[in-house]
Amino acid sequence: MRVIAPPRGWPLRDEVRNCSGLNIFQVYLDDCFICLIHSGYINQKVNMQSLNTQFELIRQSATVAMADRIHALKGAGKDIVGLQVGDPDFGTHPAVVDVALKAMQAGFTHYGPSRGYPDLLAAVAQKLKRDEGVSYDPKTEILITHGGIHAYYTALQSILNPGDDVLIPDPTWATHVNMATMLRGNVIRVPAPADNRFIPYFESWEKALTPKARVIVLNYPSNPTGVYPTHGYLQKLQDFAKAHDLWIVSDEVYGSLYYDGKPTSAAAVEGAKERTLIVNSLSKSYAMTGWRVGFLAAPKPVIDNALKAGQNSITCVAPFIQKAAAFALTDPEIQHVTEEMRSAYARRRDLVMRLSHELECDRVLVTPPQGAFYFFIDMRSLKMSSVEICERILEDVGVGLVPGSAFGEQGEGFIRMTIAASDEDVEAGFRKIVEWAEKQ
Repeated sequence: MRVIAPPRGWPLRDEVRNCSGLNIFQVYLDDCFICLIHSGYINQKVNMQSLNTQFELIRQSATVAMADRIHALKGAGKDIVGLQVGDPDFGTHPAVVDVALKAMQAGFTHYGPSRGYPDLLAAVAQKLKRDEGVSYDPKTEILITHGGIHAYYTALQSILNPGDDVLIPDPTWATHVNMATMLRGNVIRVPAPADNRFIPYFESWEKALTPKARVIVLNYPSNPTGVYPTHGYLQKLQDFAKAHDLWIVSDEVYGSLYYDGKPTSAAAVEGAKERTLIVNSLSKSYAMTGWRVGFLAAPKPVIDNALKAGQNSITCVAPFIQKAAAFALTDPEIQHVTEEMRSAYARRRDLVMRLSHELECDRVLVTPPQGAFYFFIDMRSLKMSSVEICERILEDVGVGLVPGSAFGEQGEGFIRMTIAASDEDVEAGFRKIVEWAEKQ
């Protein structure tokens, strides 16, 4: 009698039924399948259900892992300064919450249009024209999504074929890499070294180009570094993309949080709109991370595909959330929320820089971010891995941080510290980091 081990994905029961000498069990197969295992007719090591092997290539979020550690330490009674999470320390404006409540009371609790409500689509188009100077047709070139991550997902689903090469700077937010990998793209990391402000040298894009290259992914202002390129750099990159028939997916969720002059949208340079997909959300700019509402702006054929991806993944964004989002994007008073947050982050940025000069620790090197709300702190002189640095700082002085290596090889030796926390926590946390480093 042979051991049955069908190829992965084949129905094992069918294989059993088709085996000569085992037909006698056919009647009893459904009831007595376990007996076949115990009797030795079926190898007990056979994988009964195969899993998606693509996920073996994906690491769990370092930010989430650190948050779990912090929750455990806090549960044990330890005081922790949490500077690891990229979540504004501001609450959603009460007027936005009120609009959502009234929308629920008015019956906006059923399915809504999968593309998005017309008023929200129009509000997004208005925002893009006002802030970026780019015109989009709200009926055909915009899709409302379940947050920025879902916008990125629908963007890649719309243009990526299995085996396509995806060019992504290193360092960058891990989800940019993980999502492309999940969708069976082949990620090629483009070095963005510290000696060039974490912007790839242009020849690095040229070196990374392959015959199967299809997509460039950008994220400016950057998570984790807070940098963004010049208008001229983006124009040159768009010309490069056009010459090689590449799409550009640009994650611009931090686009409203800047301190050194407004960054240029990847879609705003000449000839860019026809090959650029803009990913954005209300999470960071309106302190609405938990609402999960964002949008994708792209050429009509892309949106047509993205709509199918959205319909078959979330159906629609909750109608009452859409109504609140439309209000947030258009109400003049709410626009001041973004300005107030930007002012607070700028104040904290300046606070960290003042502390850095005051404490004069050459083991903790900081550069002021141009945008977003992170410091990417250089601690390479300690000759430790980023993970070890973060773990020891957490255990020794109680500050939660994210290892730079979580964002790519170019982040090794760096740590990410958020300033989306109170002034007191930012100051206390940074002082603790410096005091710890001086003892090493």
